[in-house]
Amino acid sequence: MRTISLYSMLFLLIGSGCTNNKSPAEKNNENDFPSEMVEFSAYPNNPVFEGTGKETWDKQIRERGYILYEDGIYKMWYTGYNSDISDTKLLGYATSEDGISWSRYSEKPLVADNWIEDMFVIKNDGSYYMFAEGVGDSTHLLTSEDGIKWNEEGNITIYDSNDEPLDAGPYGTPTVLIENGTNYLFYERNDEGIWLASSDDFKTWKNVRDEPVIHLGPEKYDAGAVTANQVVRHDGKYYMYYHGSSNPDWMKPGTNALWTSSVAMSTDLIHWKKYPGNPIVEGDHSSPILVFDRNKYILYTMHDKVWRYDPKE
Repeated sequence: MRTISLYSMLFLLIGSGCTNNKSPAEKNNENDFPSEMVEFSAYPNNPVFEGTGKETWDKQIRERGYILYEDGIYKMWYTGYNSDISDTKLLGYATSEDGISWSRYSEKPLVADNWIEDMFVIKNDGSYYMFAEGVGDSTHLLTSEDGIKWNEEGNITIYDSNDEPLDAGPYGTPTVLIENGTNYLFYERNDEGIWLASSDDFKTWKNVRDEPVIHLGPEKYDAGAVTANQVVRHDGKYYMYYHGSSNPDWMKPGTNALWTSSVAMSTDLIHWKKYPGNPIVEGDHSSPILVFDRNKYILYTMHDKVWRYDPKE
């Protein structure tokens, strides 16, 4: 019978990979960005939702829509438009039992006379609150008891940290988080950075700081523009799903602006670390929204078609 010395056994154990040879940076990234938050595979039959392609008010869809999972139903609010009929961007609604096959609620928009784009929806104390871009990227608030009939509450107001109103301009792609009784708003101005404000009432907001909490770059994928879409709390950390462009001239007509989906992590909502593996999905797919179906996280990108991404196995 062959015998193995204690030293030989230790050598075999070490050589077989029982020790962790990953660098400290790799270990930190695994802790900060667990696989369930950043690793997704495209559903093979994408897209799962898109404009009708016909002469309807929602011939095309655009920008960020929003999805909530409630009582076993996926609920999606989206922006539809048909430039041959009107320049106004309108609010649509669709539902799904499996997050793949979607049914439009109506052949008409939910709100017929109000520009609603890049919306964010949150449920609080039994009511739905929608923050959306209006004309000129102004942010306005709508409320609803059922998510279908919406009441316009007017534009929000944002003040700087010295209680001075911000200069006129866009407060775009509003993203809201309610944490420990405080309402937080992430917003962009001309896609040049992401700012953070807080509020007690959803209408009047004050900057937590007057500098962006997320800046452009330095990597190329978001060197031209950054915009928040959603902030999720997971295992004591905050994860921001955002989209960015590699092209600083993306607003010029005819410019090819590659828009991608990325993730950043924070422990205090102010200081953010971008995921080293950004962008998290391949190709020109932006406006990411993470949905928890009580079992796993599913990622959707929502511009200009809705794509689904399941967790990697």
